[in-house]
Amino acid sequence: MVDVGSNTVRLVVADADGGVPLPVHTAKWRLRLSEQVTPGGPIPEQAVEQLVHAVAEASRTAARWGAAPPPAFATAVVRGASNRHEVLHTVRARTGVDLCTLPGEVEAELTFLGARRWMGWRSGPLALLDIGGGSLEVAFGRGRLPDFVASLPLGAGRLTHEFFQDEDPPSPERVRALRRKVRHQLRDVAARIRWEGPRTAVATSRTFQQLGRLCGTAPGRHGPFVDRQLHRSALREAIPRLAALPAAERALLPGISAPRAAQSLAGAVVAHTAMKLTGLRSVTVCPWAIREGVLLRHIEDGPAWWAEVTRRTEEAAPPDPVPLRIATAST
Repeated sequence: MVDVGSNTVRLVVADADGGVPLPVHTAKWRLRLSEQVTPGGPIPEQAVEQLVHAVAEASRTAARWGAAPPPAFATAVVRGASNRHEVLHTVRARTGVDLCTLPGEVEAELTFLGARRWMGWRSGPLALLDIGGGSLEVAFGRGRLPDFVASLPLGAGRLTHEFFQDEDPPSPERVRALRRKVRHQLRDVAARIRWEGPRTAVATSRTFQQLGRLCGTAPGRHGPFVDRQLHRSALREAIPRLAALPAAERALLPGISAPRAAQSLAGAVVAHTAMKLTGLRSVTVCPWAIREGVLLRHIEDGPAWWAEVTRRTEEAAPPDPVPLRIATAST
C-alpha cells in the first residue's frame, strides 16, 4: 500500500495471512508537500516531479518484495489541490500506479476501522480524532464501521500556513484567533460526540503521537502494545510551552520531530480544543490508523472494494485531463 500524505510518501508491504495486516517492510520518501502547496492552490511542477519519483520507487520496492501492485491513495494535500486531476493523471501515466484521492469522510471511516480493530469490541462505543496535515477527521460508532463521520479543514499544516506563516513564534493574538476558528468549525460536530457519550476515545496520526510523547507517553521504542494516554490537562499545559518557542527550538522537545515542529503548535491547539469541546478528558493514542484501515478493508471485503474507490475517482475527473509538462528523464 502507498500512502501519499502531507509530508511523506509511505510504502507498507504487509502479510495478510490470518486476517491481520502485519507489516513485513516499510519505506518512506520525505516530500513535505504541505510546505510547497498553498491550501486550495496547485501543486507546483517540481513537487509533482518529486511525487512521481517517490511513487515509482515505492512501486518498484513493492515488486522486489513480491507484493501485488499496491493500492495507492493521497490525502488532503493532494485532494484539495486545484490541479488534483492533472496530478493524479500524471502519476498514473508515468508510474502505472492508480493513485487516487479519498474523500475526507472515507478517510475517517477507514481510520475508525483501524482503531476499532486495534482497540477491540470491549472498547464499546468509540470516538475517534485524527489530525492530518490538511484536515481533521472525527468519527463515532458502536460497530465495525462508524455511525457518524466528519472531515473538517483543520489540519495542522493548513492552519500553520493560515495563522503562523509569518510569525515564529506566533503572537498570543494569532494563537487565540486560531483557537476561535477551531471552536467555530468544530461546534456542531463536537455536540454530536457529546450527545453520543462514547465509552472510549482514541486519537491517531503522527500529530497525536508526537503530542503524546511531549506530554509524557512512552517512547516508540517501547513498542505498540504500551498503553499511551494523552490527557487534556497535560496538553493544555504544553500549548504555552510550544507557543513560546520558534519552530527550530520546538524540535528539541521530547517527541517533536524537526519536519513537524512548525505545525506542532497548531496541532496542539486543534487537539486540545477538540478534546475540550467533545468533553474528552483523555484519549488513547492508537498506533493503527488509515493505512491499517485500507489493508483491513482489502482483507475483509476483497479487492473489488478498492476497484470501486478508484472507479469513483475516475468518474469525478475531467474527461481528458492534461498531463503536467514534466521532463521524464529523471524518472
